[in-house]
Amino acid sequence: MAEFLTPKTQQEFEKNFCALKPLMNSTQAYFESSRCLFCYDAPCTTACPAGIDVPLFIRQIYTGNLIGSAKTIYSKNYFGSTCGLVCPTEVLCEGACVLNKQQVRPIEIGRLQNYATQSAMNNGSNVFSKEAAKSKKIAVIGAGPAGIAAACELSLLGYSVEIFEALSVPTGLVLTGIAPYKITNTQAVAEFEYLQSSFGFKTHFNSKIETAEQLKKLETDFDAIFLGTGLSGTKKIGIPGENLRNYVGATEFIAKLKRDFKTTEIHKTAVVLGGGNTAMDAASECARMGMPDVILAYRRSKAEMGGYEFEYELVKLVGVDGIFNAAPVEILGKDIVEGVKFVKTQTVDGKVVPIENSEFTIACTLVINATGQQKQTEFYAKIQGLQTDKNGKVLADETTFQVGSSKYFVGGDAVNGGAEVVNAAADGKKAARGIHKFLTK
Repeated sequence: MAEFLTPKTQQEFEKNFCALKPLMNSTQAYFESSRCLFCYDAPCTTACPAGIDVPLFIRQIYTGNLIGSAKTIYSKNYFGSTCGLVCPTEVLCEGACVLNKQQVRPIEIGRLQNYATQSAMNNGSNVFSKEAAKSKKIAVIGAGPAGIAAACELSLLGYSVEIFEALSVPTGLVLTGIAPYKITNTQAVAEFEYLQSSFGFKTHFNSKIETAEQLKKLETDFDAIFLGTGLSGTKKIGIPGENLRNYVGATEFIAKLKRDFKTTEIHKTAVVLGGGNTAMDAASECARMGMPDVILAYRRSKAEMGGYEFEYELVKLVGVDGIFNAAPVEILGKDIVEGVKFVKTQTVDGKVVPIENSEFTIACTLVINATGQQKQTEFYAKIQGLQTDKNGKVLADETTFQVGSSKYFVGGDAVNGGAEVVNAAADGKKAARGIHKFLTK
């Protein structure tokens, strides 16, 4: 089990948060690509939500055709480099690798993907061939993976595209919500800048679209609008004490740490509430920042966790303790967090049921809520004709991603409720094709 000292310098921080998937050198990439069996009807390609031809891009690396390999990847996934780092490859492409059946280590597809795309980015190679310019203009709201992917595909088709982003930085939760040992801010921004340079779409930062008047102007000025609005801040659980200082949302905690790790307060005991991958990231970050006791608490059993098993193994390796079937009922303290009161639970017919007289308390000075993010329902209510389901997800055509018969299209977390970066990028690309069909019918 690894133990970490609180980092004081950037060098110490980078050591504590060293990359899970470091960039391969040419020798490593050659030998790793040589292990691929180049399967026909490869299960790794089938397992990829973006449908990347994995055997082809690996063969191109093996034969020294790095630009061709990058083109193969980007033709299916505009976040090729990012996804090579942050995708849960262990349960997707690498999890489907046929070598697993032979009790052999699967091909490191993610790292090879990152290697090929980084080669194109570092050389400034434009692997895209844009169609002739068209007169139609499209607005994209949100510079997250779905919005950027839509902008890339629409630009490829010859359309003029402008992205409106509320923040001062691009890529959404890739930059603000994913732990730095998976991807750094520099890596996230680098791919965005490569794509913007290659396609020429415009991005307006610090340009939040939030009023009905702003939406009406976009409807007037543009021929179609793509909603890549994603999710909002961490939602409240609805228990006493959530207003106390040092009770924070997981995505907000991660974003602050990635902006400037020196502003992160160090606590002796931290409790992270939740069983998803974001909870794992937040818990791991606490441990890597040198917090001695970090506890991951989930209201259901370990088998019912939403996070991947390999993610939980990672947090255990850095010293995080897990407790299960424990639901928080109150955050304790006067002005500042002093602990969490839990009740033991059991699952009955799929529902969490508290066990009578089983309350217990864990003393701590930091509580991180990682139980989910809010939907953008207030914003959606300002768009005429847009409807959401009972969970706040936007209702749209499953093929074209069009909202009703309007000029609005949507993709990413806004429709799937929160999935992987690769899913958002795939949605954005499909929605762009839906927009193209809408404008050319």
